[in-house]
Order: sequence, then structure tokens, then C-alpha cells
Amino acid sequence: MTKITNLRQARKQRDRSERRAAGDANAAKFGEPRALREARTAEAKRAERAHDAHQRDED
Repeated sequence: MTKITNLRQARKQRDRSERRAAGDANAAKFGEPRALREARTAEAKRAERAHDAHQRDED
């Protein structure tokens, strides 16, 4: 026997899960403290400079 599905409830549950996923993505993107964000960008710049310093010169 099949299970009866209330389409209104299914739609609301789908919308809730989409909003929750979007909220989690925003929390990961914008929820980082400024000090950590600046430290991460400084580390990336330092790594890029170190990588550029090891390149060979073109003759």
C-alpha cells in the first residue's frame, strides 16, 4: 500500500531545507571573525610570494 503525501507539507519542508542550506552557506561565508579572515588572506599572500620567489628567471 502506498503512503499518502500531503503536497503542501512536502513543499513547505522542501522550502525549509533550501533556506537552511542557504543559511549554512552564508554562515560559513560571512560568519568568520575578522582576525581569522585577515590571517587566512595574509597566509595566502605569503604563500604566493614564496611561490613567485622560487621561479626561474627567463634569459
